Amino acid sequence: TTGGSPQRGHRITEIAVVEIQEGVITEDFQTLVNPGRPIPPRIAQLTGITDEMVEFAPFFEEIAEDLYDWLEDRIFVAHNASFDWRFISAQLGDAIGFVPQVPRLCTVQMARRLVPALTRRNLDSLTRHFSIPVHSRHRAFGDALATARVLLRLLDEAGGRGIRDLTSLQHLLQG
Repeated sequence: TTGGSPQRGHRITEIAVVEIQEGVITEDFQTLVNPGRPIPPRIAQLTGITDEMVEFAPFFEEIAEDLYDWLEDRIFVAHNASFDWRFISAQLGDAIGFVPQVPRLCTVQMARRLVPALTRRNLDSLTRHFSIPVHSRHRAFGDALATARVLLRLLDEAGGRGIRDLTSLQHLLQG
């Protein structure tokens, strides 16, 4: 994103979806997005995404329906899910007028409950803990793929505790 808040006019600069079915990463969707505003230098430095890279990328409105289709009837999972969901829901609402009503899981919250011995639960700490390689950190696809792999490991941890369905997992996360 161009910053931390869609309410302040910040926008998505890149988006990626990694689909998992039956414990296997099966498909993905990824694209740069023209945010329609300059990318601040500190964001460009962090992500490596520059104004020149997104100049001819599609605007969010051009990919919104495809993204909606990727999200509909699925479980939305992200590392710090509330941050990502704020942007996705705001921009989908602006672009197409509706947002999929899907369950959401946050791998940060899952790690708090399932790997309580870790003192830090950022994506770097979790990937190190689980020995998961990360390619293109702070890029949408690299982070989404790393998060998918962390999710699979966290689901293994949950399974070891007898948690085998979404309802039981949500109950653990709320407790």
